[in-house]
Amino acid sequence: MIEDFLRVRARVSFSEQLEALSLGPSCGLHFPDGFCSLGCRTETRACLGGGATVRQGLLGRLSPLVQPQQPSRKMVGVLLLLLLLPFFLYIAAPKIRKMLSSGVCTSTVQLPGKVAVVTGANTGIGKETAKELAQRGARVYLACRDIQKGELVAREIQTMTGNQQVLVRELDLADTKSIRAFAKDFLAEEKHLHILINNAGVMMCPYSKTADGFEMHMGVNHLGHFLLTHLLLEKLKESAPSRVVNVSSLAHHLGRIHFHNLQGEKFYNAGLAYCHSKLANILFTQELARRLKGSGVTTYSVHPGTVNSELVRHSLFMKWMWWLFSFFIKTPKQGAQTSLYCAITEGLEILNGHHFRASKEPAPALSRGLKANV
Repeated sequence: MIEDFLRVRARVSFSEQLEALSLGPSCGLHFPDGFCSLGCRTETRACLGGGATVRQGLLGRLSPLVQPQQPSRKMVGVLLLLLLLPFFLYIAAPKIRKMLSSGVCTSTVQLPGKVAVVTGANTGIGKETAKELAQRGARVYLACRDIQKGELVAREIQTMTGNQQVLVRELDLADTKSIRAFAKDFLAEEKHLHILINNAGVMMCPYSKTADGFEMHMGVNHLGHFLLTHLLLEKLKESAPSRVVNVSSLAHHLGRIHFHNLQGEKFYNAGLAYCHSKLANILFTQELARRLKGSGVTTYSVHPGTVNSELVRHSLFMKWMWWLFSFFIKTPKQGAQTSLYCAITEGLEILNGHHFRASKEPAPALSRGLKANV
């Protein structure tokens, strides 16, 4: 019966149906199909009745159809949570950011007479690293591709620190000729080199190659710094104790060294290409530490954390993510702390070749397991 009713119900207005329910024993409505709005089957075209019993029975069947649905408590709770979530995040953001950036370089070491080279020092982590080294009295070389921007940063650091020994030199890590020219000029100009921080890098670039035909991530992030370190190595040894700091990333966990596809010509993914180059940074650090053992030159790799910098400039998605989670992302100054810790903290020689994160947290077990990824 209820199926028949639903078919007829569509032809009669909701108000008529309710009105019929309020009538006496006979609703008095006529239907061509032989059914009244209450669902009474009739032999004639008029409802012959049915009385209160029929009405009460049908009201029970119709109640779920005619009564408005009430929102469940669960749904109300979910909506309330969604409305309050931004407020809770706003309140908790300072504590979460503090937790994420808990590592701070507390060393009081001063660096008068020391010489440092920082690649990619015209912006982001590199700029903050160079500023802190200059603040401590070091003679700092800003090795960067954009000379004009580098000059502006150098003047800013000089003004803020009062240290006029902040120099800018051109270095394009995507071109081995530029790397060799930088090293040649530096070696002719300086007698010492105490700190080399290989900081510059690219991330999630569209597929492209360096001037020498290397895939851009591997060419800039690893091979460029590999060549630069090699060319300056003798100067580092002569200036011992000295240090090399390679800025890597937690993304190295996803990295693999595909020797059959080093240039990304067979298959390429911008995100994974970055991960591969960061793994190469750590493997380079380990091997360099092994080869330089006993020379007075120590080397470290670091994960600076998730930092708000220009590194994500090639990816619209990453820029959007950085903006969305800006409350929880480190500032460049916070991101520079791990590099500074490895560059200047005394007594760190026993951890030569180790990988650091959160400024004070060496991860020797992590480093020992890396070769399985090759």
